Amino acid sequence: MTEMQGSTLPAMEALMAALGEGEVLTGADVGAKYLEDWSGAKVDRVLAVLRPRSTEELSAILRICHAHGQTVVPQGGLTGLVGGGVPGRQDVAISLERMNRVEAIDLDSGTVTVQAGAILQNVQEACRDAGGFLALDLGARGSCQVGGNLSTNAGGNRVIRYGMARDLVLGLEAVLADGTVLSMMNQMVKNNAGMDLKHLFIGSEGTLGIVTRAVLKLHPLPAGANTAVVATPDYASALRFLRHAQKRLSGQVSAFEIMWNEYLSTIVDSCGLRAPLSLEHPVYVLTDMQGGQPEADAERFQAMLEEAIEAGWIIDGAVAQSVAEAEEFWAIRDGVADVLRDFAPTINFDVSVPVGRIGECAERIRANLDAQFPALKALFFGHVGDGNLHVVACSVPPEHAAQVRIEEAVYSVVREFGGSISAEHGIGTLKTDWLGYSRSPAEIATMRALKQALDPKGILNPGKLIPPAGA
Repeated sequence: MTEMQGSTLPAMEALMAALGEGEVLTGADVGAKYLEDWSGAKVDRVLAVLRPRSTEELSAILRICHAHGQTVVPQGGLTGLVGGGVPGRQDVAISLERMNRVEAIDLDSGTVTVQAGAILQNVQEACRDAGGFLALDLGARGSCQVGGNLSTNAGGNRVIRYGMARDLVLGLEAVLADGTVLSMMNQMVKNNAGMDLKHLFIGSEGTLGIVTRAVLKLHPLPAGANTAVVATPDYASALRFLRHAQKRLSGQVSAFEIMWNEYLSTIVDSCGLRAPLSLEHPVYVLTDMQGGQPEADAERFQAMLEEAIEAGWIIDGAVAQSVAEAEEFWAIRDGVADVLRDFAPTINFDVSVPVGRIGECAERIRANLDAQFPALKALFFGHVGDGNLHVVACSVPPEHAAQVRIEEAVYSVVREFGGSISAEHGIGTLKTDWLGYSRSPAEIATMRALKQALDPKGILNPGKLIPPAGA
């Protein structure tokens, strides 16, 4: 173990005595991956990184940190876009990466029990191999961890049919700031025996407790999927197409991803992908239907598309003819990570407004940005079925004042439309100043009261999610 600043701190001495020096990473032993997330937020060093292997070890860590007032920052896969898992220089980072087991898959009960550090894709694949379907899915599936997904109430690609992360959780285990373990590992859909405390920890970004294990719902494994990319003349047509597809396919629409022209053309270019359609159309939709009767479902899917073409809601389209081609279509939707790399620095907006107003909201935001930053490249896409609009402002000016003006240009429209400044990515540090655009003073005061009740010393993920009093 290398020498660290503040090595005489009582908390560090107690942690090393409890865990052993090999379990406490400090100084040069701390890899860069623990110091930043996908938002670009980063620090140059951290007091220490701890990697517990069990709930019991995590409980012991928090008891020590609580006793000494040592601040801690829980970390998952660090794929977040708001700085929620980035520690400060004097924080102890707690990585859940070693708590990564899929503990049980119960197809009769329709559940999977996992540790918080399990990689989402690994859990998906384990469930699929066992004959079950975990519906939670997002582009960072190969890196993000289940605990982080729950702590931010992740959304993703399948919300239109299966709901947010919150809707897939039956049971939860979390460790409070003082080391108390709340084991709420319920496996039943119906359980009204008092308050359902798990919801305190889903979406609270590790500020009230650290999620350690979860019981998640499984759905029947689809026998097949039908996937298409279509072009529509405008957002209003895309929305009519959505309602038509939902009606004709009896609720089996499992994804409905919208991409405005500049997003599609930029992704195709940045990722070196094949464009499924001509790049001349205003709006594109990637839609997906999952079902249990492949041949009959394919006929229904095709008939639904033909009816939409006849109605004028679709002006061009391509249906995936193989699993490989469907994956190519999805690679376009998931290619935003390459944009974040190629056009850094970026500001990533994850907002929601009522579904019927997404088109108008996008137009207003674009007009605001064009008026103030005519040279700025802004890409629009989203999960239309659940009201989620993503905007990526590319190659933003380095000046902080300019970045604040860009944020105001977007969030002012969202506030006017009665929307949310965060649909699925959370608040972290990058959105705390804007929380009041979506939450009332009474709501924020209640959040502070909960924080004070569960974490009176303020050691859990300090500075994240909840604006300081008086802000």
